[in-house]
Amino acid sequence: MKKGFTLVEALLYITMVLIIVGSSSVVFIAILESRVKNQTIAEVEHQGAQVLEVISQIIRNAENINSPSMGISSSILSLDVTDSSKDPTIFDLSSGVVRIKEGANSEIALTNDRVIVSNLLFQNLSRTATPGNIRVSFTITHYNPGARNEYDFTKTFFTSASLR
Repeated sequence: MKKGFTLVEALLYITMVLIIVGSSSVVFIAILESRVKNQTIAEVEHQGAQVLEVISQIIRNAENINSPSMGISSSILSLDVTDSSKDPTIFDLSSGVVRIKEGANSEIALTNDRVIVSNLLFQNLSRTATPGNIRVSFTITHYNPGARNEYDFTKTFFTSASLR
């Protein structure tokens, strides 16, 4: 009696191994795509929260709103702050990046190159004889040059802050 596999047994064995390897590959790829998607969402969420926190904190500590004027909306916010070396403090949007300029210092980017910011809007909701109130809104999109689904994520952020 000869030991070994018949051709049919060998083909069945190879087919079963290919099915297992193929299924494992599909699951592994799905896990990697899910991981990248979660990182993409986390990046957008982190950058948006950070920008909102910086802008809100500076608005709360400002002495006066230079622009936009009461009842007006603008893509630029100029604040009169307590530290004269940082006066005025200006927020704006340039090439998809939110920037801050404090006094005579150069602009500092508040977002990095992994996200693109759009629709930055400051609405002066102040009323006469009340502290200034600014509503801030903007949209952040994750940078996605290859149009890959796992990098496709956009979120709109908004908050309001009042002078103290």
